[in-house]
Amino acid sequence: MARFSALPALPQSNITSTELAILGALKENVELLTGIRGEPDNISRALTKGQVVVGVAPEQTMTRVSATGSGFAISGTQVAGLEDFSRLISDVQKLANDVANIRATLNALIQQLKV
Repeated sequence: MARFSALPALPQSNITSTELAILGALKENVELLTGIRGEPDNISRALTKGQVVVGVAPEQTMTRVSATGSGFAISGTQVAGLEDFSRLISDVQKLANDVANIRATLNALIQQLKV
């Protein structure tokens, strides 16, 4: 969790109204960003590095297409061979698993960013 120091009260003497306004705005903005101002929905609170703890996505399993495009001509029609078709099915499943892993990582990150 982030650690922030309390901000002291603004000086009331030996300061111009312009300086007081600037310091007041700065103090309010810092309090909003650190979440100590008491904003009901914390919509202005900044996200700190320590709050994002999502892990890296798993290694990609599909790195190349193993299907070669080989097949046969039957009565003038090109048909994929069973072995090549099976490789293609395996490739598509690996790709679907990779996409699901990336989606899970992305959704975890989105949830942490919404906190």
